[in-house]
Amino acid sequence: MARREKVMRMSVEQPLWRALAGYRVLTMLYAVGLFATAYDEYDRAGIAIVYYVVLFVWTLATLPFVQNAAACTKRFLAVDLAIALTGILLTPLAVNDQHIQSGGPTLPSIWTAGSVLAYAIKGGWRWAAFASTPVAVANLVERGAPARDTVHNVILVWVASIAIGYVVEVARASERTLARALEIEAATRERERLARDIHDGVLQVLAMVQRRGVVLGGEAAELGRMAGEQEVALRTLVSGALLPVSRASENAADGAVVRIVEEPSYDEDAPVDLRPLLAPYAAAKVSFAEPGAPVLLPAPAAKELAAAVGAALDNVRRHAGEHARAWILVEDEPGDVVVTVRDDGPGIPEGRLAQAEGEGRLGVALSIRGRLRELGGSAELISVPGQGTEVELKVPKEAKAGHR
Repeated sequence: MARREKVMRMSVEQPLWRALAGYRVLTMLYAVGLFATAYDEYDRAGIAIVYYVVLFVWTLATLPFVQNAAACTKRFLAVDLAIALTGILLTPLAVNDQHIQSGGPTLPSIWTAGSVLAYAIKGGWRWAAFASTPVAVANLVERGAPARDTVHNVILVWVASIAIGYVVEVARASERTLARALEIEAATRERERLARDIHDGVLQVLAMVQRRGVVLGGEAAELGRMAGEQEVALRTLVSGALLPVSRASENAADGAVVRIVEEPSYDEDAPVDLRPLLAPYAAAKVSFAEPGAPVLLPAPAAKELAAAVGAALDNVRRHAGEHARAWILVEDEPGDVVVTVRDDGPGIPEGRLAQAEGEGRLGVALSIRGRLRELGGSAELISVPGQGTEVELKVPKEAKAGHR
């Protein structure tokens, strides 16, 4: 049975859009009601009637535009604000002087705040400040002088809209954080499920092939060795500690959409976890030990250190013999990252490295020591004939790879 993709949708701001739609309808009816109750104060009632007809039709016809952020277009916002400003500026033409001097409401009244709030919910506090400014200017022009009540109302709309816009921005940031957290949890659960399934099936078969191959010998032993290497590689792959978490969140019309995606590349300016770069080196004869927490280094330095570890393992394969085992140990110290590569081979005879450099064989000199030198670190090689070789690679956490 095919599995269906599970998509979780969340939206903190969606209730705000529903509230705004209701606010616009109620305040439109409120403005019409104010006009009806104060009809005697209108010298040119025809202007007010035409405006209220337009306001009534516009408010009801544009309800779909205030359902979500995607539907609320910039063109709609511009026309909506223009209608509010037109109503404010038409007020002196429709009412008598006493209405204005007594601080009576403008034609759109508090409906204007809904237009400004649409800007706030759509674009945050900057958009709210942009929309509040012409509304403030229009109210001062309508009144003719900066009276106390007019200034009070202007500042109230300004502060309230900017505050709501800021709250919307914080809510969106929190929504994205929650989406990432839920995705990480979902990815972790899926990884654990895959690990259980693989452990119960594939890994057990590979382990059995390895054991039987050793017992049978011959070509079967080689097959068992390959199965053992694949078992180690597969265990590393399903290890939760060594897999970078893929995550992404989209902001759709009805909320944040959480999906699993790949992260194919590293940010060169951000620190990366060294462990996933070293994990592929683990094999049947190469043991890998690492801390339980991420080991962070700048991306170029981490890649160079991983390449130096690979060069050290190449030397083990070439010089320690096919039956030699190797161990990789990662240590996360306060100021440095230390990686030790040790093998149980025959060791390096005294003077052999100097002789190799004289012969032009510069694997240790360039591939290992040269890389570490450019990182500001060091490479120490300790070898006792008959007791194996140990290479200690130390890199400062603030290291940056030089230009090669």
